[in-house]
Amino acid sequence: MTGARVRVSVRLAEDGMLRAYRLWFEHTRKCADGCKGKPKALDGCESGRELWGAYRLARIGGNAQ
Repeated sequence: MTGARVRVSVRLAEDGMLRAYRLWFEHTRKCADGCKGKPKALDGCESGRELWGAYRLARIGGNAQ
């Protein structure tokens, strides 16, 4: 099995909460508008705050997608 197939399998098994957190985390690592290096999610840019909000909704069982 190749590495690409393993990665696809992992992404398919990812639940909504983990996906939302991964999207927020990847955004904060690359964001030049204020998310990078901020200690709190709410101190970041608008997109970062929206991604964090989606994660919080997914965490409590809401539909974040």
